[in-house]
Order: sequence, then C-alpha cells, then structure tokens
Amino acid sequence: MPTQADGGGRGRNGPERRARPRNRTGRLSRERVLAVGLELVDREGLSALSMRRLGAELDVEAMAVYRYAEGKDALLDGLVEALYTELQERLDAGTEAAGWRTELHRVSRATYEVALAHPHVVPLLATRMLAVPLARRPLPVLKQQERVLVLLDRGGLDEEAAAAVFRAYNGWVLGYLFVELRAMVDNPEETDPAFRLGLHRMPVNELPRLRDSAPVLAEQGGVEGLAAGLDALLDRLVPPRPRR
Repeated sequence: MPTQADGGGRGRNGPERRARPRNRTGRLSRERVLAVGLELVDREGLSALSMRRLGAELDVEAMAVYRYAEGKDALLDGLVEALYTELQERLDAGTEAAGWRTELHRVSRATYEVALAHPHVVPLLATRMLAVPLARRPLPVLKQQERVLVLLDRGGLDEEAAAAVFRAYNGWVLGYLFVELRAMVDNPEETDPAFRLGLHRMPVNELPRLRDSAPVLAEQGGVEGLAAGLDALLDRLVPPRPRR
C-alpha cells in the first residue's frame, strides 16, 4: 500500500498542501490600495510611503501594487484622489444648503475638516496640482471643482466673475490650510511656550515683532477664521444685487 512518503499526492507536502504564494492580488482593488496608503501616510508621514512598504502593509509583493499605481507619482496622485473621495462622500452624506453662498461655506468647512484629518497629504494638494495638468487630475478632484463652479452659476455670476471667485476661493482655502498646518513647534517636550517654539533661536534685534507674535501665530484659526476670510472674499468679489 503506498504511503504518504511514496508520493501519493495527498500528503502534507503534496500538491494540496503547498503554501499559497504571498502575492494575493485577487483580493486587492484600487480603493483598498489607496485606503491603506492613506492610512500609512496618516500614521508615519509621506517619507514612509513606497511601493515596497505599501506592499508589505497589504501583505503582497511590491510588484502587485504597480497594477493599481504605475509608480510613486501615480501613488501620490492616488492619495490626493483618496482625500477628495472622502470629501465628496462627506458632502454627499450631508444636507445641501439652499443658498449658494451658504453651501460654499459648507464645502469649505468640509474641505478643512477632511484635510486636517489627513495633514500629511495636504502638501500634495499643492505639489501634485502644480505637476499634473487639469485633464489628468483624479476625477474626484475635478468633481470638486465642478461642484464649486456650479454653485457660482447658481449665484448668478457670469463666466468672468465666476472664474475670478473660483481662483480666489481655491487660493484662500488652500492657503488657509497651509498656514494652519505649518510647522511651529521646535521642541514638543517643552512646556514653556518660548522654548516650545524655539524663540531663543531667533535673533532678538532682527525679529522682535515676529518673536512677540509667535505664540499667537502658533494657534490655529479654526473653521471660524476660514469662514470669516471667505465672507470677506465674497463681499469683495460679489457685490450684493440691488433690490427690486
């Protein structure tokens, strides 16, 4: 009678018991790859992101990731896509405001909240948009821009006025995010504000005003500051219509 050692084919080392390959690409999807990449960057920063590291997080070989992102730049664009997808989902799940201006405030507030939930991705909103032409940007990014332009149409702005407000709106929201997330703390372990911010490293005679203002500048303006600036911008660029 043949034994397992005789090669009967059903033993511990037979074909039915062979270890499965580590590359389980059938379980992957672009959504999952980007979601795990976003989690990795949220946890460890952009410097931790690589095809090899992302493959390890997904428990697949690095080459499997290339099926969903052609290279590092495509992966970075994917992180921007994931952020804007989350933004769209948040906006779609909420209640749209009746007035176009109030809805624009809702959009800016949601953008702020999603961005602060993923602060390491925010620099990509500048660098990747500078590198990627409009037509090649991720669809969720384009849908967000479409949403803003539709709101400006609802506000009765002509094409030229809408373009001016669109530029100013994006400049304000993105600029506000960059200021909110700029590095300020020099030594997180310090409790004294001056040493925490490293003010002793700044020359007193050359930067007196900046040194005095640094503790206040280090505080975030929050959604209130975002809204106040947006109102000022709209008041300047969209004069109120005369009453009939």
